[in-house]
Amino acid sequence: MDLKDQLRNIFPNHKFSEISNSDNKKSPIKNKQSSPLICKYEKRNGRPNTIIEGFENINNHQIKSLARKIKQVLSVGGSVKQYSIIIQGNNRKEIMNFLKNEGYNVKRVGG
Repeated sequence: MDLKDQLRNIFPNHKFSEISNSDNKKSPIKNKQSSPLICKYEKRNGRPNTIIEGFENINNHQIKSLARKIKQVLSVGGSVKQYSIIIQGNNRKEIMNFLKNEGYNVKRVGG
């Protein structure tokens, strides 16, 4: 007896819907950006930093949430200041791939 049979015994009047595996996959959310995000590399106080700027139609809480995800994926430190995300280290390639998977259009600036 599998889980569905057990649930049918407990809830005989409930109509179960079939969910396919393709529905469970998260598709990238299209963000309402008219211009691409700018991903650039800078040295501040001799330390390398990656800066992401150009967010439109997004509030500060959403930017902080996005920065938290980036920091967790890359296992690095960083911060959010004035609608830009500052990530420690030169991780432009990984950050750009992550943002593209999230549905953002990203442009690389600088060397």
